[in-house]
Amino acid sequence: MKTWQIVRLVAGTFILVSLALGVQGSPIFVSQWWLAFTAFVGANLLQSALTNWCLMESILRKLGVQPGA
Repeated sequence: MKTWQIVRLVAGTFILVSLALGVQGSPIFVSQWWLAFTAFVGANLLQSALTNWCLMESILRKLGVQPGA
């Protein structure tokens, strides 16, 4: 997998898990504060789109994951 694919995979997973933990109707509800994590991930995706820089992608490249177009 390329770095951009891993970033999208992890971001999508984080959003779905944090929604499951933060929405009261969920069977695995913990606290509404998990919705703040959802907002954090969304803000980072927005920042990445506007600045063309993503911290997670930089970390993945240092770990040897192949960048992709």
